[in-house]
Amino acid sequence: MPATGDGRAPGAADLPGALDGAPVGHARSRATTGPATAAPPIPHPRSRAAHASHPSHIADPAGPAATDGPADGAPLRLLVIEDDASDAQLIKAAVADSGTSIEIHWARGLDQATELLAPPAPWARRGRSRTPEFGCVLLDLASPADLPHPSDSSDGLEGLHELLRRAPHTPVVVLTDAAGAELGAAAVAAGAQDFLLKHETDGPLLARALRYAVERKRADESQRRLVEAELRGQENARLQRHLLPTPLLDGAGLSFTRRYRPGRRRALLGGDFYDAVRTDDGTVHVVIGDVCGHGPDEAALGVALRIAWRTLVFAGLTGETLLTTLQHVLEHERRSDEIFATLCMLVIEPARSGSDLDSLGAGERARLYLAGHPAPLLLGRDHGPITLPSDLAGPALGLLPCHDGQAAWPAHEVELRPGWRLLLYTDGLIEGRVGAGSRRLGQDGLADLVGDHQAAGLTRGRLVDSAIAEVEELNGGALTDDVAVLLLERNPVQLVLG
Repeated sequence: MPATGDGRAPGAADLPGALDGAPVGHARSRATTGPATAAPPIPHPRSRAAHASHPSHIADPAGPAATDGPADGAPLRLLVIEDDASDAQLIKAAVADSGTSIEIHWARGLDQATELLAPPAPWARRGRSRTPEFGCVLLDLASPADLPHPSDSSDGLEGLHELLRRAPHTPVVVLTDAAGAELGAAAVAAGAQDFLLKHETDGPLLARALRYAVERKRADESQRRLVEAELRGQENARLQRHLLPTPLLDGAGLSFTRRYRPGRRRALLGGDFYDAVRTDDGTVHVVIGDVCGHGPDEAALGVALRIAWRTLVFAGLTGETLLTTLQHVLEHERRSDEIFATLCMLVIEPARSGSDLDSLGAGERARLYLAGHPAPLLLGRDHGPITLPSDLAGPALGLLPCHDGQAAWPAHEVELRPGWRLLLYTDGLIEGRVGAGSRRLGQDGLADLVGDHQAAGLTRGRLVDSAIAEVEELNGGALTDDVAVLLLERNPVQLVLG
């Protein structure tokens, strides 16, 4: 920024206490000296051919949707923090030389700049239009820092540190003299987007630096938001993994295979839930359920119901008493009265005759409770899959009130022969389409499909995985609903979890 021969900035005598804030740059200032022609405008990197005949505008990252430029053609609002009026007028003249539409505002120090940068208080915003934010700040490192508290730092960047603390989302370009090039580089390392040497900066270079500062800050903010989103995603994944249950079946002599696939993208937890525990008397309790809907609220409600179910089981509740209490939990936890949950519960009693080894799988009986949920499949060694009866099924939890007796869930007694296997699932597995039409797989279709895989010699995890894979193939792609599948089978050796 070359100075004039008398040592004053051109037009300095006419400089008011603050620059008028009017856009400059489309025509050269009348007070400046030199050729009458202005420097050619600097095209924006993403400017369109339709605007090639007009001076480009620098994008304001605070504008709506961060487009290439303000939608209303507004110029870049630049806040200059400069305590020297002559240098401030030189900046104004350089902007006029650049041919770029920039609206300059002047602050003599950080205190005055903070008043301009800070958003108005909530009470002050009422009834007033929102003042556009500044697109960039040009800070002279030689200006007094005006710090409220003296800083121990002596690196010459006290003003920059304070500015970044007060306006962390606004791009900053710093000015320094020729002897302070290293200080300018240190300012960039400290958080500024660029630095300029005062007496080597002309209008086009200044406009280019401001434009690039805006773009760099926008890229930095996008990267910051991306990193924050990734961290939140990792934290959510850890949280959801811990919310999935660990079956408590030690000593039950059972093989327990489970598969869980939420319908939501990038989620580990859906509205489906399951659990299995063994109480001190040797009874095994198993539950699988489905909260209507697919969002995070439904997933949270499913977790609440699962935890409540386990707590109630260990408290000694079972059967209709447990389901009634669980419905009360649902009614208090759901966000609207339209939310309901289907549920299937099995209570498997231990065999009572013979030695401990002989009793495993001999003469076992189970009580089946259905609350609007599809019935399990019973897989045997000498027969294909059989859908357990559902004629005693009650309504889904939350559909009918319990206090007037409308909601009832009677038990269906099931005999389990040696070598039994039970497949429990949510409706996401049977509601997939079969072919291009509207036909659904259904319970009968699932039974036939599982029977074919069972006849092929598949067991446990391989049986479940192959069945899910074929259901998805018939559907023509991944299932959109949450899917939970449990395969529980009598195993005369130690517990196996798959």
